[in-house]
Amino acid sequence: MSILMVNESIDFVSLKSLLDLTDGNLASHTRSLEELAYISSHKRFIGRKPSTTYSITDKGREAFICHINALEALLKNNE
Repeated sequence: MSILMVNESIDFVSLKSLLDLTDGNLASHTRSLEELAYISSHKRFIGRKPSTTYSITDKGREAFICHINALEALLKNNE
């Protein structure tokens, strides 16, 4: 999610490389995030190769900000 917070969109191959995940693992995570409507995907073909790009939704952006705020609050309470 943090990658999508700072990029308008990112393709599957680049995301997989940045996160050092397998195809199946990344597909599973992105599917879950799509089901929650936190990210959206756009599938197309470039030449004969399929290409999927992901972008964060408004709902996903709000959820991520809430998550970061909760982590910051937790850290402040443990100081």
